Amino acid sequence: MRNTLLPLGLIPLIAACASDGFGSLKMSDTAEMSRAEDGSTSGEAPADDYDDGYEPEVEEDLLALRPATTPDYVFVASPERNTITRISIPGLAVITAEVGDNPIQVEVTPDQSTAVTFNMDSDDLSIIDAETLEVQTVAVRDGRNHMVMSPDGKWVIAFFDQASDETGSRSGGAQSFNDISVVNIETLEHFPMVVGPNPRGVHFSADGRLAVVVSDSYLSRIDLDVDEPEPEHIQITDDLVNPPAAEEVVLDPNGDTAIVRQFGATDLVHVDLNLLTRTPLAVGDNPTDLDITPDGTELVVVARGSGELWIYDLADPFESQVVLPLPDDTIFGSVILSPDDTRGLLYSTASGESLYASWDRSTDDVVLRDLVKPVKGVGISPTGGTAIISHGAPNGTDVATSSPYYNRPALSLVDLGNFFSTALALPAEPTQFANTPDGSTGFFVMEGQPYLEVLDFDTLIHNEIELKSNPVHLGTLLDTDIAFISQEHHLGRISFFHPEDEELQTITGFELNANIEH
Repeated sequence: MRNTLLPLGLIPLIAACASDGFGSLKMSDTAEMSRAEDGSTSGEAPADDYDDGYEPEVEEDLLALRPATTPDYVFVASPERNTITRISIPGLAVITAEVGDNPIQVEVTPDQSTAVTFNMDSDDLSIIDAETLEVQTVAVRDGRNHMVMSPDGKWVIAFFDQASDETGSRSGGAQSFNDISVVNIETLEHFPMVVGPNPRGVHFSADGRLAVVVSDSYLSRIDLDVDEPEPEHIQITDDLVNPPAAEEVVLDPNGDTAIVRQFGATDLVHVDLNLLTRTPLAVGDNPTDLDITPDGTELVVVARGSGELWIYDLADPFESQVVLPLPDDTIFGSVILSPDDTRGLLYSTASGESLYASWDRSTDDVVLRDLVKPVKGVGISPTGGTAIISHGAPNGTDVATSSPYYNRPALSLVDLGNFFSTALALPAEPTQFANTPDGSTGFFVMEGQPYLEVLDFDTLIHNEIELKSNPVHLGTLLDTDIAFISQEHHLGRISFFHPEDEELQTITGFELNANIEH
């Protein structure tokens, strides 16, 4: 490995921005609160209420892959200094600018022209021109703690997410947790509105022209293709006193239909977003996961209680259903589909068993396969060739004390062509994953460990790169194989790693004066 000296001069304190967006490698969906790719969250439910004797399936964002940043810039947020830093590629020129108080989130528009920070403590958004770093400010409703950007980059919605570790700002006096702020990034218009109680997440149609805000009692539909957006509320439960938690919601790509999975309910809820009507949709016992196939044509549901997969034609889910029995010697609560939809992986985070199953979508054959430890989460590489399975430190029921993975976190890599696998014993839990845009290389960092771990998805070989300090954020650059890792340092530190030649470049102190360590 080579460390290269990069000559940088004095850096003026001018501007700043960060990309915290994540694309998602799907993990188990349900009862524990966590955020999905589009900003949706799932609710938490007590294990005692499940009728099959197992804990809830747990969705984590661990294997969510950070999307590539712009081809020209990396944006890094500094919540403790209320700044955004823009690092130019490939010259690594650094410019820092002030934004609002405590910028906890940053998103970049798909056309890469604008960055948006959500400044929680000042209750506003900073809308930043990526070229000039001109900052414009739009106030939002007090006390919001999460922001979601539409797929087309034209809208941002800020809301109070009870699943978040962030408490939101408190200005005193009365506060509503149902208020949301809908902001047009291009015109800087702010549309405040009220949605159902306990909003759990925001979904957008694929074209970004429709937003749906999910709460336990209602879906709030917002048409963003009008001059004055307003919510239309659709009641999704008859019980408005003690409504079941809306654990999971999926939208079809056109934004015509939403499917809701509620905790403890015996049916799914089919919502027609055009007619604003709801209809119960039959399913097996204790559904614990929903997925729409990559081509957007089918809905796949795991019914954990009855040990079944239910597959629906989204165009006519009431008449076109296939029920696939699963092996009855274990339980499955979650499914993840490969990007080409040729296979699925079935698993459970609740069973405590060190196994998963492969599902051949063309033949419907389901084959049980073993692992070194119980499953914590599952992801599939962007090319669909490799599965990444994370394992926590707990051992479950079948890990012997002699195992090298006993009481240790671990990571398994599985070749999905022949299901050959290898595993890594880890010193600490992984905190973030990323991949190169071509999907051939993966990266991850761990809690309190000054290393970048590099995964070759073709050979299943891993490489370890030592960093100057512990990592904070991880991502990759668009149209390159370069990873960037921001790290702990009181004046800012970021490294760039080139897998092809194993070159690590580090900038330290870019908030005041950029210094290169080598």
